[in-house]
Amino acid sequence: MLVAFAAVYLIWGSTYLAIRVAIETMPPMLMAGARFLVAGMLLFAIARRPGARRERLTWPHWRAALIIGGCLLFTGNGGVTWGEQFVASGLVALIVATVPLWVTVFGPLFGTQRAGKLQVAGIAVGLAGVALLLRPGGSVSWQATLVVGSSMVWAIGSLYARRAPAPSSGLTAVGMEMLAGGALLGIAGLASGEIGRVHVDRVSVSSIIAFAYLILVGAIVGYGAYIWLLHHVPPSAAATYAFVNPLVAVALGALILAEPITTITLIAGALIVVAVAIILVAQGRSSALREAAPHAPVSEVA
Repeated sequence: MLVAFAAVYLIWGSTYLAIRVAIETMPPMLMAGARFLVAGMLLFAIARRPGARRERLTWPHWRAALIIGGCLLFTGNGGVTWGEQFVASGLVALIVATVPLWVTVFGPLFGTQRAGKLQVAGIAVGLAGVALLLRPGGSVSWQATLVVGSSMVWAIGSLYARRAPAPSSGLTAVGMEMLAGGALLGIAGLASGEIGRVHVDRVSVSSIIAFAYLILVGAIVGYGAYIWLLHHVPPSAAATYAFVNPLVAVALGALILAEPITTITLIAGALIVVAVAIILVAQGRSSALREAAPHAPVSEVA
């Protein structure tokens, strides 16, 4: 169990560094598209391997995969990958850490419970941290604001995914979403002219290693560890990666890429991490209360 937690914490926290290294000599959208297409094909092949139960995939399954892949991978991860051309990887990780905050904000639009007092407090603290990072006159570039937007779309896609039609196999579902998102990223890269920036002879060994790491370790091992945790620990415990990953990303960015860490960044980061912790604790308590009341109306347990 400790190995699984360490894998999710360290691997997913390190992917921000790997993305930054990969796009040093690779165009961002095409790199991200290739990453998810390859990872998606691998996951899909594992899920549909000979001897495994093969569920019939329908158009609603693929349509949902396209929507989820579009929100989470094309807009969400694509925005992160594009943003890391201009924003330090550690700062991007701090911004992405706000996803649980946006899930809480937008949740009622998708039928979830309205935020309680503790969650509202967490949202307020998180927004204060984001405002501090993006304050006018600060050192963070305007591109960081677009990363915030990407995180919002990621949250919306996550909420949609809760009730979207999906195969019973989690590996199959994620493989489909990666294939859909990777295809959209590839199309975006081609449409924006990134093919003209592809120079195979100039791609560094570091970028190749980072690209392989994102596929094999970030997508396959990291996701596998997270799925294992979901089956062996409470969801609120598995979700703790949301406030550990940015700490890992900031530390790696400073140690390996010499990214500066200012006092304002530390304060803003602390506010965001505390906000996420508050929201996750509140969600855990809410889930425990719902489980203790088996006859609660559907609208309360959605």
